[in-house]
Amino acid sequence: MVELAGIIILGIIAQWVAWRLKLPAILPLILIGLFVGPVSTLFTDQGEKWIEPIWNGEKGLFPGEGLYYFVSLAISIILFEGGLTLKRSEIANVGPVITKLITLGSVVTFFGAGVAAHFVFGLTWQVSFLISGLIIVTGPTVITPILRNIPLKKDVSAVLKWEGILIDPIGALVAVLVFEFISVGEGQAYTQTALIEFGKILLFGTTFGFTFAHALAFAIKKNLIPHYLLNVVSLSVVLLVFVESDIFAHESGLLAVVVMGLVMGNLNLPNIKELLYFKESLSVLLISILFILLAANINIQELELIFNWQMVILLAIIVFVIRPLGVFLSTAGSDLKFKEKLFISWVGPRGIVAAGIASLFGSKLLANGEPGAEYITPVVFTVVLGTVLLNATTARLFAKMVGVFLTKSEGILIIGASKASRLIAGYLQQNKRHVVLIDNNQSNIDKAKKMGLEAMTANIYSDSLTDNIELNDMGYLMALTGNPDINMFAINKFRDQFGENGSFRLVTGDEMNDPENNPKEGLFSHTDDFIKLMEASRKYPSIHEIELKDKEHYEGLIEITKSDKNMVPIFLKTADGELKIIPSFSKEFEDISEGSKLVYLGKVLEADKDITAPVENK
Repeated sequence: MVELAGIIILGIIAQWVAWRLKLPAILPLILIGLFVGPVSTLFTDQGEKWIEPIWNGEKGLFPGEGLYYFVSLAISIILFEGGLTLKRSEIANVGPVITKLITLGSVVTFFGAGVAAHFVFGLTWQVSFLISGLIIVTGPTVITPILRNIPLKKDVSAVLKWEGILIDPIGALVAVLVFEFISVGEGQAYTQTALIEFGKILLFGTTFGFTFAHALAFAIKKNLIPHYLLNVVSLSVVLLVFVESDIFAHESGLLAVVVMGLVMGNLNLPNIKELLYFKESLSVLLISILFILLAANINIQELELIFNWQMVILLAIIVFVIRPLGVFLSTAGSDLKFKEKLFISWVGPRGIVAAGIASLFGSKLLANGEPGAEYITPVVFTVVLGTVLLNATTARLFAKMVGVFLTKSEGILIIGASKASRLIAGYLQQNKRHVVLIDNNQSNIDKAKKMGLEAMTANIYSDSLTDNIELNDMGYLMALTGNPDINMFAINKFRDQFGENGSFRLVTGDEMNDPENNPKEGLFSHTDDFIKLMEASRKYPSIHEIELKDKEHYEGLIEITKSDKNMVPIFLKTADGELKIIPSFSKEFEDISEGSKLVYLGKVLEADKDITAPVENK
């Protein structure tokens, strides 16, 4: 009981330390696991571990293969949660790159690392390729914390995020096939067995995942599940899918839960956010327990096997040769720049699936007397620990060195997805600006997505927004909701992270009626509150541009928009196409030159009719 409670307590402490130090939680978790496991045998009188995960006849938390059953079920929940976060819209620009990374990149890693492990450690080809199959995977649990604090282009973040989640079942599949090879033996029998196993895994994994995803979605939409049971029913269905798929095809459960999460994450489910919050919390707890258990399960003798220069050489080959080779081959002909490819090559930390399956297969093969099986678990754990430590400590610096670190974040985050917000976002997108709308009103989000806009259902009172790596390039914040309290809260909470270049909100009714009370973060003009913005967008749902002659011309037009309730000034567009948000103290711009334009929403200015055609958002 003390050991089990200790694991949970130590795991949560490690998660907190990782949060404070902005590190992947896997790092302190593995170190704690090694300390209470193999390292602790150096301090105890009888050479016992402080925490013994598997029953050894005298002590231990799990009997027989109980630990690995627990690991398998926990990984299924983690992968399902990862699948829920994958959105088709995120890969519009990088879909082919991700496809190649999880196919061609996996092939390069598999053969490259297998050959390296064989010649560096002198292992058999079977064990070498089992190790290389396991280290194919990266994993969202390690990628997300590393990227969270690095402002990158959305395309680069999306590539690494999707690769991390989608490659997990591929690595597991490859490892299973190699394990079957070792179990069956070489020759014709393996070829037939491998093909059969591969087909069964694909068939049952995709079938179970797709079918149960739609079945659960149907039950949620038809309110067949009471709200208070939604999370636990969803959890039980995930475990059911994993186990049932595994019964029909061994190790197909991982693929099934990823497919299930991916399908459900892209359906319009009314409670998807609540489900995601629950799975995130559960994943944090499971990851905290798993890594400590798996690291503690390693023996000191296994650590001594890889405490040498051979392990350093193998790790260097994986990081500096195999990963870059796979990335550059996979991204050949893509729109990614050389420096972006270089950064993706550098970031390739291995995660929970590699560690979990390595422990499972390593122990089974060791029990069967397979030569070299004792190397599987410590080598994979060292690769996991080494790549995570390297990327966690150097990714931000490396991003700056190669020039992918966004020194100026130009993305615009709009709080509230009302009609006016959608019009403004559409104009920004037409002008090549990355803009994201967030709202807790699903109807508004659906309308935004139908316009081709990037939008997400979110609660600004939740911390999930700060963890979203797709928002790393946000530099401007516009709070456009009809609730002044929400607008002010958004400004105060997200100013530093999303509004480093400017944080703005609509003025309140009280501020609009008090000329002396003109907030610095006010938007558009001192006469433009939410009501005026909505009325203008309802009567005249279009955005226009008018060319400016000089500053005096600009100030005159601003005065016209203030006196007309059907016009709202939004941006100043410079001659080179840069867009500047107009604040409520609208006349502060000094660098207005010929070729600049005033961008406004609503009725066409009389002076504009003979100058330029309106820019409308269909």
